[in-house]
Amino acid sequence: MPAYHPQRIEPKWQAYWETNKTFATPDVDRDRPKLYILDMFPYPSGAGLHVGHPEGYTATDILCRFKRMRGFNVLHPMGWDAFGLPAEQYAVQTNTHPRITTQVNIDTFRRQIKSLGFSYDWDREVDTTSPDYYKWTQWIFLKIHDTWYDPEFVWTDQQGDARKGKGRPIAELPIPEGVADADAYRDGKRLAYRAEVPVNWCPGLGTVLANEEVIDGKSERGGFPVVRMPLTQWMLRITAYGDRLIDDIEHVDWPKPIKDMQRNWVGRSEGAEVDFPIVVDRLSAPSASSATFPETPAADVIRVYTTRPDTLFGATYMVLAPEHPLVDRVSTPEQQAAVAEYRTLATRKSDLDRTDLAKSKTGVFTGGHAVNPVTGQQIPIWIADYVLMGYGTGAIMAVPGHDDRDFEFARTFGIPIVAVVQPPDAWLDDHRGPDVDPDKLLEAYKHDPGAFEEVFHDEGVAIQSSRDGLSLDGRPTAEAKAAITAWLTDRGVGRKAVNYKLRDWLFSRQRYWGEPFPVVLDENDRVTAVPESELPVLLPELSDFKPSGTPEPPLSKAKEWVRYSERFRRETNTMPQWAGSCWYYLRYIDPKNGGQAWEPEKEKYWMPVDLYVGGAEHAVLHLLYSRFWHKVLFDRDLVSTPEPFQRLVNQGMILGEMEFSAYRHPDGNMVTASQVDHNSDGPTLKRTDPPIPLTVVKLSDALLTKQGEGFVITDAPEIKVDARAHKMSKSRGNVINPDVVVAEYGADSLRLYEMFMGPLEAVKPWSMKGVEGVYRFLGRAWRMIVENEADEVRLDPRVKDVALTPEQAKLVARTVASVGDDFEALRFNTAISRLMEFVNAFTGAGVRPRAAMETFTLLLAPMAPHAAEELWQILGHDKTLAYEPWPTFDPALLKDAEVEIPVQILGKLRGKVVVPADADAQAIEAAARADDRIAALLAGKTVRKVVVVPGKLINFVVS
Repeated sequence: MPAYHPQRIEPKWQAYWETNKTFATPDVDRDRPKLYILDMFPYPSGAGLHVGHPEGYTATDILCRFKRMRGFNVLHPMGWDAFGLPAEQYAVQTNTHPRITTQVNIDTFRRQIKSLGFSYDWDREVDTTSPDYYKWTQWIFLKIHDTWYDPEFVWTDQQGDARKGKGRPIAELPIPEGVADADAYRDGKRLAYRAEVPVNWCPGLGTVLANEEVIDGKSERGGFPVVRMPLTQWMLRITAYGDRLIDDIEHVDWPKPIKDMQRNWVGRSEGAEVDFPIVVDRLSAPSASSATFPETPAADVIRVYTTRPDTLFGATYMVLAPEHPLVDRVSTPEQQAAVAEYRTLATRKSDLDRTDLAKSKTGVFTGGHAVNPVTGQQIPIWIADYVLMGYGTGAIMAVPGHDDRDFEFARTFGIPIVAVVQPPDAWLDDHRGPDVDPDKLLEAYKHDPGAFEEVFHDEGVAIQSSRDGLSLDGRPTAEAKAAITAWLTDRGVGRKAVNYKLRDWLFSRQRYWGEPFPVVLDENDRVTAVPESELPVLLPELSDFKPSGTPEPPLSKAKEWVRYSERFRRETNTMPQWAGSCWYYLRYIDPKNGGQAWEPEKEKYWMPVDLYVGGAEHAVLHLLYSRFWHKVLFDRDLVSTPEPFQRLVNQGMILGEMEFSAYRHPDGNMVTASQVDHNSDGPTLKRTDPPIPLTVVKLSDALLTKQGEGFVITDAPEIKVDARAHKMSKSRGNVINPDVVVAEYGADSLRLYEMFMGPLEAVKPWSMKGVEGVYRFLGRAWRMIVENEADEVRLDPRVKDVALTPEQAKLVARTVASVGDDFEALRFNTAISRLMEFVNAFTGAGVRPRAAMETFTLLLAPMAPHAAEELWQILGHDKTLAYEPWPTFDPALLKDAEVEIPVQILGKLRGKVVVPADADAQAIEAAARADDRIAALLAGKTVRKVVVVPGKLINFVVS
């Protein structure tokens, strides 16, 4: 009975915490500092948790428990990101309504998470599929729809910072004179708008997929074929916030790689927009340009965006995306069939496939031409799939002399290549082809840049770039860019522009299981927002929620629901899974409020989130989308902070158990791993022709011995084996269910092991032997306080109310200081090591001071809360220790009274002496000379120099 028995202890304390609402958080407490610690809430899949999920949850729970004991008012909630394609796909496969499967999965996740003893405030639980929740998702969407972005608006934000650019109510949008349809003009400026865009349509899944969800023309989930096709979709104008998404990330404490990924994803660049007039009749000149550059391109021009307007003189052809609306217009009758065939082929590729630099470039000449506005020459117009409609304008001016992609295309199709930027002389010499005269490098380069081995695409000096009234020749790139942009602006054919790799967010799905849009459409597809009083717009009950395989969404089957009135019908697309996760951190602040998404005073108290922990796989999309929504809400005075998450930490992945593989030769002998080649046909013996195939033999670690950084077969140490850990997956059969670990070793052992594996951010392999190790440690800690031989649980008689010895006091103080520092820095593995040292030191003590045992229990509590609560009770306390003050210590005890100093002679260690910790150089030298061994070694030698580093070492330089 007295033995450590987590199966008895843990349910007892979990029930206590739930019954007593131990971790319920006051909404506002002005007497304590606030701390909002957030886990990325999980998608509740049918498989339940695996041991990788609790890693981040355990880290945040330790910090929350620690900070409560330090006097903080801690908000630590949990909820479910439950809408989305996986749940609906599973429901379709099993013919079960997604609401039913989702709730079953949530119940499983909740049970598993509660079994691990996390100190969440369960009264704040949210579920994105609950109407009480998505009512406010719809409300936020309406706010975004009601907003336009004014890039010139100067204002002072709630924190007193001056800003330029703001999301403003659509009612404040100025309508230019002469605009015939003010409503259409407003709709064109809203942050949420409908547009026909090319999308990745997957008939097998019945929905549009993001580029990241398409691999080699097939869906990542299920491997279904994907085609490109134009569909009218909801879009969110995230590009309006491109600069702020980049600039404001400097003010948050995030890992540098994550910041870099966000910057690169936004991809801000500066350049120019330029209009190329379309040649209607090759014998006649195009119409003259207007005096000012129009906001919207005229019908007879192709507008391009370029970061290098200084290279306009080298633009020898144009390329349109296959989806560009001008393709039909510029295609001649002779080329229409080839163009149509090419456009069909392009629909079968994802954007990622189309822009893969490793693939050869393809294209078709349209037969049409445009005029280069600086040279006045007519240049051919092609279509090619490496140009995307969603980036820039969907058209490019091709400068094959200074762009690798354009150069390859021009060479393939015999298009002229003109050099307009002069490289340095050293570059010309290093890259000249075999037929180039080394004494005439520049002349050769001007004549034929294709004679050189590479394309020069860096900055340099403009060449061959002059015409009447404009000469760039001899100007460095930056100066040439400014000059050509000014020239274009003066003539109304171009202007300075900023562009983003980031594209507006495609925000609709043709699926059932998602938030309905709170809008209606009239007979002309004009959008009207429903009144806020009608929120939430509920999902209709459908018995047939399967996708039709066409772009018609499942909600269109709910005929009565779709018919809003005689004049209006409901939108039948649904929001993507990202919608609910964009703002859930705000709903946790006020989850039961039926009249508001959150109460402003509560938001001001709790925001921003102080620590956000989750996987690096969400480094871009979720974090970027959340930041965008938050900034719109900030601009509309609905939240008080410009950023939602002040600090971000990404926990590392937990891999499966280490797998050991040996290799057997056809002759039966084993082959050492260094002699094995790995290829698509399997392992083969190195340097054999034809290759000799080897057989993979899986080995148990019981047959192996660690040798250096690797493993060898114990009975054949000359044979090294491969040791690899793989990502947990059902297909590999290496998924570890936490229920199994908890049943055998307890939740505290699982928690401790996941933190003891290594640094939180590191990738680590799982090991059940490691779990056994921390389980044994908890058993030793238990026996340090509880009498092991008694028939019932009671305090060990060696635990007494006595004073600590000086050495014990020093150990306790150092442990308190170290564990506290480790918790603050999220170094949980080293904190556990400190506690192990503590247990080792006190287990052998004949008398164990109660004060030391209580301190240890409080230090253990954040990491192993069930065991700590039980020990605390055994130590004579009748209340939970969750809010007990964190132990303090006397800083003087962290200093040693004496230190051991290494003594060197000519840099070699010859002995050690003990001196007072504050001993100066003279005292250290005297102590060293007084040591019998050192004195004997110095005898008969001349001491030429004595080097003393107080507290560290002393070195005698002798001859």
